[in-house]
Amino acid sequence: MSDNGLVIRPAEERDAETVARFNAAMALETENRELGLETALAGVKNLLKNPQNGFYLIAELEGESAGSLMITGEWSDWRNGIFWWIQSVYIRPEYRRRGIYRRLYAHVKELARARADVCGLRLYVEQENLAAQRTYLALGMREAHYRMFEQDLER
Repeated sequence: MSDNGLVIRPAEERDAETVARFNAAMALETENRELGLETALAGVKNLLKNPQNGFYLIAELEGESAGSLMITGEWSDWRNGIFWWIQSVYIRPEYRRRGIYRRLYAHVKELARARADVCGLRLYVEQENLAAQRTYLALGMREAHYRMFEQDLER
């Protein structure tokens, strides 16, 4: 997809380091959490090698990687379909407020609607990230009535 010089394309192996750096920057910015680049890079490469687990989209503007996001799936037996989870959203600071995420989101919706098995889109957002929440609401998403819980497992 191309719109006003913006190109949205699936990530490839050559994008792995860029996506890993975006993920590390996002973790530091949103959660004040330092990701080891080696681990982040291994995680990105793992997904790229196993597309059944998800995929990344890259947004390029003027030949530069301006942002990316990841899509993973979750089976819903209640809906007999797959929710696509939008994750690892990152737009480089110098490219923000230019509609790049809005166009990435529109592209994701277009891809999802082209598939009979995708029943909806979901994402989670830090409670304090009000700017992102406003963006998601403006795009037609609504806040769900679920709370998220997690437990890290030692490996």
